[in-house]
Amino acid sequence: MSSQPRASRIGEPTWEIANLYPRQGAWSESDYLGLDAGRLVEYENGVLEILRMPTELHQAISLFLWLQLRNFIDTHRRMQGICLVAPLPIRLWDGKFREPDVMYMSAENRERRTPKFWEGADLVMEIVSESDPDRDWVEKRQDYSKAGIPEYWIVDPRDRSVTVLGLDNGGTGYDELSRTFDGQSAASRLLADFAVDVSTVFDRPEVIQ
Repeated sequence: MSSQPRASRIGEPTWEIANLYPRQGAWSESDYLGLDAGRLVEYENGVLEILRMPTELHQAISLFLWLQLRNFIDTHRRMQGICLVAPLPIRLWDGKFREPDVMYMSAENRERRTPKFWEGADLVMEIVSESDPDRDWVEKRQDYSKAGIPEYWIVDPRDRSVTVLGLDNGGTGYDELSRTFDGQSAASRLLADFAVDVSTVFDRPEVIQ
């Protein structure tokens, strides 16, 4: 009798493809960075987490915030650096990667950028998922502060708020710098003069139509 595994049958997972990859817990960082899944994938200690596909609203908000940040950088020449949107892995520490919705790295930290991932970031933004808000409000808040990312914006469509967090004086956690709603502006501490009208984040025609 042949010892070769049988071919996958109709209705089963395609085991032949699955067996080409490491099992959960056995992924290395190079395995993870070489994966071309066409999906957002995060990594922690050998385990992959496949993230939900973003909604149209989620994508529209991400791109709007990225555009505001990019335009600010372009018009304020003193603010050199680069801003991008997911997917792009950020290594928070050895064995831990996240993929923020929007991320910014200053020019002075350009050496922390590589073609496949960044070593941390100077500012990250996340749009809260309605299905799992604790992921952005609790887990990522802990992870980004532990990684020493100076500023973290939490954009929550549920109550139309933008919360700006900054590292405390000891660098061990985040202080809430501001929490703003419709009719107010969310302002950065890291990037002087960068602010966003909260109403425009949620009420632009390309978002609600």
